[in-house]
This record gives sequence, C-alpha cells and structure tokens, in this order.
Amino acid sequence: MGPLTVGFDLDMTLIDSRPGIRACYQALSERTGTFIDSDLTITRLGPPLEEEMVNWFPAAEVAAMADLYREMYPTHAVTGTLAMPGAREAIAAVQAAGGRAIVVSAKYEPNAKLHLKHLDIPADAVIGDLWAEKKALALREHGASIYVGDHLGDVRGARVAGAYSVAVATGPYSADELRAAGADTVLPDLTAFPDWFADPPVPGIRR
Repeated sequence: MGPLTVGFDLDMTLIDSRPGIRACYQALSERTGTFIDSDLTITRLGPPLEEEMVNWFPAAEVAAMADLYREMYPTHAVTGTLAMPGAREAIAAVQAAGGRAIVVSAKYEPNAKLHLKHLDIPADAVIGDLWAEKKALALREHGASIYVGDHLGDVRGARVAGAYSVAVATGPYSADELRAAGADTVLPDLTAFPDWFADPPVPGIRR
C-alpha cells in the first residue's frame, strides 16, 4: 500500500479566489462590452466556467468567451487571490505524516497551478478540469482515501470515488447542507483540519 493520499478542492477550500475572479470578469466585461454581474458570479463558484458563461453570452459564443477568460485569468486573477485560513497548514499536516496532498479542481489546470505557485501551497499533484462526480477519476487514479471540499459537488465526487468526504463550510453551503448532502465530516474551515487529521475516524485508514 502506498502513502495515504488526501485530495483537496481549490476554490473556497484552499484559496479565496473571489477577488481575482471578480476582477477577471470585470475585465472580460470591459473587453467584450457585455454586462456581467461580477458580484453575482463569485457567489456561484464551483461548477465549470462554461456553466457561468451561459448566463452572460449566447450559447454559440460560450466556448470562445471561456477560452478568452482563461487567457486573461493569469493577468487579472492570480495576484488578487488569497490562501484560505489554514490552507498551508492542512497541506503540511498531510505531508508531515508521510502522505501526499493533491489538488483536484474544476479550474483550468494551468491556472490552478499558477495559484498554488503564487501562494506557495506545495501540493504533490494538481489535476484540473474535473467537476463533481468526474473528480472521482483523479481521486481513484491517485488512490485518494479522503477528499476535502466546500461544495456539494465535492461531496458527490468523494462518494463516487469511494473516498471519505470532509467538507469545509467556507463556500456557498452551510454545515447543515453539507451534512445533508452526505459529507462524512464537516469542519468550519481548514484551521480545524490538522487536529482532525491527527486521528481521523476514517474506516480502513491507519496512521
């Protein structure tokens, strides 16, 4: 058996990308002349970019606008993004125990890597472009036993992968909503993760 692998979501789990994403949407709006309510967009983080773009652009333009947004993203979104409280400590707790900490996100993978590099969050692997149940593909490939996220889609991804679902109530859903969706453990934020991880009540996992 290899080292214990823990997966982490990115947006609103490890990073608070709302300021950067808001700035990128504002820049896209200015560039295209299309109204985008950037304050509203950052309340709906989690699903793939295209699911947000359909609210602002005709269907035939969504793919091109998503590509343009991703192209603009490094300039407008990376430096404005902050690490969530406890993010570095959560990664460090896994690695200090001899485990691997991986990031599995719906975000465009090159941009996800830029965030982690800028914020000095040293994940062992970064897999992007996967949302909800499709996150199970990467979780299974890397043998993740635990997946940590803030969204109902993260809970579903963990379930499909057969991983223990740890939810943090730092995103759009309350602790009660995350529990109702099937999260095995709900933490207020990642600052609580190291103590939880020191003795996780996860079936079949020994540390």
